[in-house]
Amino acid sequence: MGFYRFDSPYDWNRVAPYKETAKNAPGGMIDLSVGSPVDPVPASVQRALADSSDAPNAHGYPTVAGTESLRKAVREWFRGNRGVDFEAIGADFVPTVGSKEAVALMASLLHFGPGDVIVQPEVSYPTYDIGTQLAGAETYKAVDIADVDSWRSVPGVKAIWVNFPCNPTGEVLSASQLHGIVVAAREIGAVVLSDECYGLFTWADGTDAEPSPAPCMLQPDVCDGSAKDVLVLYSLSKQSNMAGYRTALIAGDPELVRPMTVYRKQIGEIIPGPVQAAMAAALHDSDSVRIQHARYAKRLHQLVEGLCAYGYDAHMPQGALYVWVRAKSGDCWQDMADLARLGIIASPGEFYGAPTHLRFSATAPDASIAEVDARLRG
Repeated sequence: MGFYRFDSPYDWNRVAPYKETAKNAPGGMIDLSVGSPVDPVPASVQRALADSSDAPNAHGYPTVAGTESLRKAVREWFRGNRGVDFEAIGADFVPTVGSKEAVALMASLLHFGPGDVIVQPEVSYPTYDIGTQLAGAETYKAVDIADVDSWRSVPGVKAIWVNFPCNPTGEVLSASQLHGIVVAAREIGAVVLSDECYGLFTWADGTDAEPSPAPCMLQPDVCDGSAKDVLVLYSLSKQSNMAGYRTALIAGDPELVRPMTVYRKQIGEIIPGPVQAAMAAALHDSDSVRIQHARYAKRLHQLVEGLCAYGYDAHMPQGALYVWVRAKSGDCWQDMADLARLGIIASPGEFYGAPTHLRFSATAPDASIAEVDARLRG
């Protein structure tokens, strides 16, 4: 039947009038609305991309499931950074052209449709809901996704979206809470879909420059040593500033991953060969990730301090790259207008299911974050 229609408040055209106001503010506009990285792509990644620009996987068709080099790098990275041994838990993976297409296509690739229900957090990344609608399925929004009793008895549940560290709130769940979600999902025959693209960006004390990973849905104490009915999405967009490279993956239950690999081959959803080499290089470059982690820690601290000075009840997030605050006026759009007059653009909470809140992104240059701080202190 093809894609179904979708409806969503997630429309950046609605922000355009506020940007026009911000552009006319003294000093111009500083845009903290979109989480698009601005820092350099690691030198190791640039070299790998150049060195592979005329490799067999470049002038010929690329490998859908990933080159041996990439597959080895992914397995080693998960083992060293997330405590996950693919062989031990019986997991497989497939590279994806960024994580957004994987999110948007997930319900369709899993053959969900009319009559099926997909659970997601009430406040969350809007593409989960859009992907559910594209498949013709129904969304059930849970206030607290870790409260499994709130969704376990809902008729027709086929999957549960989990996103921690969370965009936009920054919340991080414990391994015990994630384990409870896995157990409950398996009891009702549903799949756990865990979006972990901010997995290395946690802020336990707000100052530690060393990445301290959040729990992974595939780690043995969470999934009971088996990848069955669990899929994890991961991306290098944030940890390695590779959003434009479109490097991500889906890992987990091979009974779910391998059919997706076949579909991706048929529709051409394949990472280009040189980009696969760049992705492998990024996974091996832990030093650049530590540097990026330190950058974001500094920016988030300064952003929180400026927002507090302006009157927001702002706090360092548990994880991810955003400061999530309640609107001073109680309405995100009124606050958007007030901030635009200072030249500052945030992201309206209505996009994420919370019209009473705002999201400020730390994915801006140091100088821009410092200027935002100065304007908020005004």
